[in-house]
Amino acid sequence: MVLPDLALSFGWLLIIGGAILLLLEVHSPGFFATVPATVMIFLGILQVAGVDISNPWMGGLLGVIVAICAAGFTVWMYSRITPDESPTTISRDSLVGKEGQVKTIVDASTISGKVVIGSTEWSAHSTGATIVPGKKVRVVSSEGVHIVVEEVA
Repeated sequence: MVLPDLALSFGWLLIIGGAILLLLEVHSPGFFATVPATVMIFLGILQVAGVDISNPWMGGLLGVIVAICAAGFTVWMYSRITPDESPTTISRDSLVGKEGQVKTIVDASTISGKVVIGSTEWSAHSTGATIVPGKKVRVVSSEGVHIVVEEVA
């Protein structure tokens, strides 16, 4: 019985490694693996196409040029797809007067209640009465790491 030759060329290993890094970036954004992944894929394609990127003269020079261009292209693409706006910040104090909805029972004795205001969930307690999930509330004040709410009639 003859076993198939499972050896992969260096070029294919670069392509596979770059693809794995891209998958890691998709799974965990902010991992910053896209630029090296793109460079690895382009260099792997060069190697598979027959360009010896380990050769210090023409192959190496071409490899460096392609790597710089691939990195530049990736950074340029990031700048095109990233919004130009600064992220919005919210403080507890800016929530006073805003309305939201109870997610987890809110009462006056604990801060284990949860309230959703906009798209953010906050720990909360009530001004007195117990408020059940689904009820509409208004922020009265903020204390430490939580907010104080009252039911909106």
